[in-house]
Amino acid sequence: MRPLKPFAVLALAPLLVGAAKPTLVPDVSQRTIDIAYSFTGAELLLFGAILYPGGRTPGPDDKPADIIVVVRGPVQSVTVREKRKIAGIWMNADSLRYRSAPSYYAVASSRPVDQLLDDRTRAIYELGLDSLQLSPASTAPIDEQNRFAAGLVSLKAKQGLYVDVPHAVEIADGVLYRARIQIPARVPVGRFTAETFLVRDGRVLAVATRTIHIRKSGFERFVAASAEDRSIPYGLTVIAMAVGLGWTAGWVARRR
Repeated sequence: MRPLKPFAVLALAPLLVGAAKPTLVPDVSQRTIDIAYSFTGAELLLFGAILYPGGRTPGPDDKPADIIVVVRGPVQSVTVREKRKIAGIWMNADSLRYRSAPSYYAVASSRPVDQLLDDRTRAIYELGLDSLQLSPASTAPIDEQNRFAAGLVSLKAKQGLYVDVPHAVEIADGVLYRARIQIPARVPVGRFTAETFLVRDGRVLAVATRTIHIRKSGFERFVAASAEDRSIPYGLTVIAMAVGLGWTAGWVARRR
């Protein structure tokens, strides 16, 4: 077998460097979260390991690695309305609709995200509340888009649906990591993704994803499924129940 020539070694060097990158093995404590009438929220544990080439552990000369975890809910269309005080009365004024805003978004990291990555990289991966790509439905001026985006993020944050928790990821021995994220009681149902990013020296080295399903259970699930799959019978039943309850309330009032 002929030995490789110097120029061939140089050509293969980028491939060898790329193959030497560490990888992620992530997991979550719950792949399915059921929402019943008594649901008050849940705590989601995200954990995993950083696998280095050759099974080695990072040495004292290695640059420390950081972990960013993002839990994202299904996207939805959202209209943000701005209230103004007109003639002493608060009224809806301007509004802006977003085609694809995440219904839930939580980011946890070992250090603040803006200390780990530059603005461009954070925007590419949508890492951080200020880096979300919200896709406005109209061509409003940039200042107006930024104002409404800040309002949307602030509103979702007050509802516990947009969360940023720096220093929430713990890394043990540079290999094992874990983070806890609170799922609020009013979380929407659907398919969620838990993305884990391995960051070192200002670059994203590895990304891994796990899927989480949040669904209604028990009677709530039956009602939601009936409303979606059998809309006409469901609507007629709701109307009949409303009429029946109204008639019963009137009959009780007349008997008194």
